[in-house]
Parts: sequence; C-alpha cells; structure tokens
Amino acid sequence: MQQETTLEKVYDRVDAMSANCVDNNVDVKEIEFDSLDLIRISGESHTVRPVAQRSISNRLGIPYNYLQKCPQDIQAENLNYWLQHERNDQLFFRFDGDDIRAIFTPRYVPVDNFEALFKLDSMGFKPETKVQCSIDPEFMSLSIPDGPRSFDIDGDKFTPGISISNSEVGLASLSISAYILRLICTNGLISTSGVSASYRHVSTKILEEFPNVLEKVSAELGNKKDLFKISMDSPVDNPESSIASFNRQFQLNKIEQESVAWGWAHDVGESMFHIIQAYTKGAQHKDLSAESSYKLQRTGGNILAMVN
Repeated sequence: MQQETTLEKVYDRVDAMSANCVDNNVDVKEIEFDSLDLIRISGESHTVRPVAQRSISNRLGIPYNYLQKCPQDIQAENLNYWLQHERNDQLFFRFDGDDIRAIFTPRYVPVDNFEALFKLDSMGFKPETKVQCSIDPEFMSLSIPDGPRSFDIDGDKFTPGISISNSEVGLASLSISAYILRLICTNGLISTSGVSASYRHVSTKILEEFPNVLEKVSAELGNKKDLFKISMDSPVDNPESSIASFNRQFQLNKIEQESVAWGWAHDVGESMFHIIQAYTKGAQHKDLSAESSYKLQRTGGNILAMVN
C-alpha cells in the first residue's frame, strides 16, 4: 500500500528491517535441502522464504510450480540432485536472521535500499522531505513529488516528481522514473514513456549515475500534462470491459484485479482518465504488497502512454 510519509521515517523503516540482515557466500558442497522450505548449511537449518525458493528453483532449472506440488522428500531429491550440477562453487545468500530471503550467484552485487536512500541524502534531499512510499522486505517504491512544479488541469491539481524502486531480493532492478501525483486523492502514477532508467544489480556503478539519471527523468516530466488532458477528453464506451482487457494485457493477479475494481468504485467515469485512476487508486489498497502497489502505478503509466 502506498502511503504519505517522510524520508526520515523511510530511513527508520529500512534501518529496522535490515537489523538482522547479513550476506554470505556459501560453498555449494555445504548446502543440503530438506524440502523447498528448509535448507541446511553446514548442518544448520534455515527457513527458505518464497522469493528465495523461486530464485533457487529457477537457478537449478526446476519449475517452481511443480516443486510446490511435490511431497517434501521429492522436493529435496530434486533440489539436491540438480544442486550437484551447479556450475559455481559458491552461491550468494542473503539472510534475515535464520531465514534465507534470497539466493544468487556470487556475481550478483545487490543495491540495498539504504544505499539508494543515502544517495538521495547526499544529493540534498532533507529528512523532512514528504514522499509517497510502499515498502516491505521484498520491494521498495519511493516517490518524491516536486511541489513547485505542480500544474492544474480543469481544476484538478497534479504534482510531478521522481519515483525510485528497488528490490533487495531480486524481484526487480533499481529503477528511476517520472512520477505524477494527483493531489485530490493522492493517487500516484509512474511513467513508462520518455526518459527512465533501470539497471541490473551487477555493478554498484549505477549509484554513481544516480544524479544524471534523476536530472534526465525530471526534465521529461513536463510532457505528461498534455497526456493527462487528452486522457480526460477521451471517452470510453465500456470502461469495465476496457479495464478487464488491460488487466489481461498487464497480467494482473487476483488481488491486483480486485484492487483495481476497488479503485474504480472510488471514481467511476467514462474516460481514459477514469480508467487510469482506477489503477493508481487501486495501488493504495491495504492488502497489496509493495511490489503489486508499484505494478498498478506502473500500469497506470503504461495506459497513459497509450493515449493519443
């Protein structure tokens, strides 16, 4: 769920979430699976979180959905067998206490949420800066509105800004995009057109490029005003049917679709603008993960980019 807060509170949240997090390269020969949920490293048992389960399944070439359906002994047999064929002598493990939150190859160089926040601090963003944020142990979406650049369309006020997203467990790369906040309902839209940047986590050099990317993304914000105006003037004969079509196109899961329906009910209308708002309002649903909240804002941006 996307919420209004401050950078300082986001810092505190990230600090608390990372209190028990450590990283280690682990010798493959010291790893043994008891099941998809449990792993032993040098004889010590650890719980494997779902994201780590998916990553090791993909790494070993075993369909995750198949493994989930197998009895635990068959899960262990599959995982341990294919682990013997792993090309690396070590794997990179991210721990949260005794839980394993992610598994990668040693080549993977993670960018932690705190590193991205520290970069913002070094660029002059103050702790009291108001932001829109959605964060959980798997994903962070942070949007910073630029108040002085706000604009008005037919009495509706919008504030542009930048959006930064990151996943410490490999769900997505560090990404920087344009952001538009509709003030009347604090709906946020993340743009996918024009300038944006996304980087794989294989080098910390991306943090060195941070200021340049922010500048380029910020320069693109002015182009969004015309698209919003066009979306307001674009009638849709059957909005519900269009929403269902977009849900399929962008592969929304059940809870994401239910959140869009919830968002639609808050601002029913017969224009492309109202359809876009269904997704950006849906991103505020309390049951959404941070990743799904970001996905709905991003979907709203994709739909806006289709307007002509």
